[in-house]
Amino acid sequence: MKLIKDNVYYCGVADFGRRIFDQLIPLPNGTTYNSYYIEGSQKRALIDTSYSKTIKEFLDKLNGKGEFIDYVIANHAEGDHSEALVKVLQMNPNAKVVTNKKCSELLVDQYGIPQEKFHIVNEGDEISLGNKTLRFHLTPWVHWPDTMFTHLVEDNILFTCDYLGAHITYEHGNIFAEETQEYLLSAKRYYAEIMMPFRPHCKKYLEKVRQINPSIICPSHGGIYKNPDFILDAYQEWTCDTPKNKVVIPYVSMYQNTERMVDRLVEKLREENVEVHKFDLISDDIGDLAVELVDAATVVFGASMVLAMPHPYAFFGVYLTNALRPNVKFMSIIGSYGWGGNLVGKIEENTNLLQVEKLDYITFKGRAKEEDIERVDALAHTIAKKHKEIGAR
Repeated sequence: MKLIKDNVYYCGVADFGRRIFDQLIPLPNGTTYNSYYIEGSQKRALIDTSYSKTIKEFLDKLNGKGEFIDYVIANHAEGDHSEALVKVLQMNPNAKVVTNKKCSELLVDQYGIPQEKFHIVNEGDEISLGNKTLRFHLTPWVHWPDTMFTHLVEDNILFTCDYLGAHITYEHGNIFAEETQEYLLSAKRYYAEIMMPFRPHCKKYLEKVRQINPSIICPSHGGIYKNPDFILDAYQEWTCDTPKNKVVIPYVSMYQNTERMVDRLVEKLREENVEVHKFDLISDDIGDLAVELVDAATVVFGASMVLAMPHPYAFFGVYLTNALRPNVKFMSIIGSYGWGGNLVGKIEENTNLLQVEKLDYITFKGRAKEEDIERVDALAHTIAKKHKEIGAR
């Protein structure tokens, strides 16, 4: 365990080798499963536990205190924070699981924990550890319906679970967030992949955190923030209602016909002083795509056709964008087909969550003709004009 402040300890585990999360999200820098031990004058509390594959290391990190726990605070039921819970309860048969009603239901479903083991809390409820008080704030949908924050009042430390986290590890063992661009990129990537679908909630709870005004923020992944403004200011920007003057183009091109038109659009957008990022869905990191979607004003899907349908990797890019629900304002499609099919209709069916204005869709048979190229040039001009109209940053 590592001391954070006045009998508050970090007992998390760094998973340097993990390279994919939820069998979907690439982890270029690994991740951590953060847990915290608080020793009051009368009672002891453990805030969140750990992932199944790290249980032994996690229990070792408790440094002999694992059998002296009165309360296990469950801020969120997802397995990377709760799979060690059953083992902790076996070691502490009299301990109570302190959580909200929704989280308790999920923990019962996952682990069969008896109802009598729970101490259910509501917004603003408190429990005393003697000289330390834990106050609970219900914060559903960052990113599950069960999430809550725990505020250690006397030390003014806020435990936010997944909210404000980052997938990053430090080889030198530092548990505090290093205020670098590398860290911010990891935190933005984490926000993009996990929190962005719940942007309105993230924005709302940002104000809640600022009202609490903690001196330290302890998330469940990544580093601890000794300077909370470092991450709060970043979230202020990422949840902003006005996007940047930016276009993101996820695409698939089988015979370079679509790619040539994508490259033409990129060239013309840059001539219009529009920032643009293209992503080859076959080879590029989807985490990087998610990051650029955070503050983009326009998304343009590029797709080839396979068996009268958009290429399956193009579908993946569309599905992912739709699921992440970025704050994009405009959408277009560029695509080449061989003999026919439903390129536009199938993409549109899978963008139902995007609140966008649909711009010109440019589809063409085989290689683009001069009139198709002219339409791409016009699309670039239209995008630039639209961005000015909304005051894109």
